[in-house]
Amino acid sequence: MKFKDQLRFIRRNMKKNRLRVFMTILATTVACAFLIVLASVGFGLQKSMTEELMKDQIVTKIDVFGKDDQPDKPVQKKDLKEFESHEHVTAIFERTEVHVPIEAKFGKRINTQVPLLTITDMAGEEKANLELDRGRVAKSPNEIVVGYHFGKMFWTKKETEKYEKQVSKNVEEAKQPKGYKGDILGKTIELKVTKEGEKGKKKVKTYDLKVVGVAKKPSYDWATDSNVFVSNEMEKDINGFLKADKDSGEILKSLAVYADSGDHVGDITKDLEDKGYHVDSITKKLEGINVFFTAFKIGLIFVGVIAVLISAIGIFNTMTMAVTERTQEIGIMKAIGASPNIIRKMFLLESAYIGVIGSVFGIIISYGVSFLVNKLVPVILSSVSEGGNGQVFNITFSHIPVSLVLIATVISAGVAILSGLNPAVKATKTNVLTALRREL
Repeated sequence: MKFKDQLRFIRRNMKKNRLRVFMTILATTVACAFLIVLASVGFGLQKSMTEELMKDQIVTKIDVFGKDDQPDKPVQKKDLKEFESHEHVTAIFERTEVHVPIEAKFGKRINTQVPLLTITDMAGEEKANLELDRGRVAKSPNEIVVGYHFGKMFWTKKETEKYEKQVSKNVEEAKQPKGYKGDILGKTIELKVTKEGEKGKKKVKTYDLKVVGVAKKPSYDWATDSNVFVSNEMEKDINGFLKADKDSGEILKSLAVYADSGDHVGDITKDLEDKGYHVDSITKKLEGINVFFTAFKIGLIFVGVIAVLISAIGIFNTMTMAVTERTQEIGIMKAIGASPNIIRKMFLLESAYIGVIGSVFGIIISYGVSFLVNKLVPVILSSVSEGGNGQVFNITFSHIPVSLVLIATVISAGVAILSGLNPAVKATKTNVLTALRREL
């Protein structure tokens, strides 16, 4: 019997019991869709977390914290001199973060919302592709680069008093003033650095600095960036004024290595670790996330497989009934010379057909459910969060990659074939004389 004739025979037999076959395919469809949708939650959350992490961190940056053989000594740029010649390293430089009260003044407006003053190597920042919204990096000691919202944080005395009054009444409803509406780029400001002296006395030093660059807008809409970056040529002057102790927390140093692209971050990270350095990079964070979500997705797939196994009971019953009903046909096929392999193959093809058709419909339904989940759930969360304040949730709750579709199809079809294996073997053992004597 040709393969084409076998398929025709299978379709003819399945049409005899359409309702039973339909219900079996429906059970397989629901099980496959459940498996895919359930596992897609793991893939979706992993995708969202990875994207958020990529937005929150400079992909090519590798932070260096210390070294195994020098646990009490901070790593300096000179210690990484051998990596400067690395073909995929674009820059290595130190940053000094100043954590003291800082105030900026522009005309009659004052900005007290400067959370951080960063002293850095501007040439290194330029090599590392510091992302600017406009302007350029600083090239002289009296030039600075500021955060995207730095200009808007310059408030008049009246605006400040009005805002503080609102905060004292109701913090949630307090709205920040619009601040300076002009472009701060190219403007000269006064930057006041305050040092807490002995007996509560404060010392203040003022610097006249020109804004030559404005950093790129933060990835998150809710984030505010009003930081200030100054050239490392100012470090000696600022450190001399503050005279901060190492353990005071007023001055913190950090060292970073920048790769030429995200593809080489993993290799550079490994090279640094091989030399005994303690590092942190996007690849190390992603490794931890991937390990967690791999275990999470395996758990979800396992639960989904249980549903598929339950549907296998229906396939087993359908195929067992098919063998019982076709006993006489099996006997005739054997009598005219059909081999046991052909008979077994036909019944396995029939069970596989049920599994594949159920998988196809399950995949279609799962994509529809995934689309609706990603559209509706963020809207529902936005409406119920904090009394419906309109907060937007940009989260992918369900993501169905091709790999998940292939896994679900293989599982569903494989379980269907295994479910039909016992009835198929039973069919090959049918006695010819008994089958031909049977009256239907």
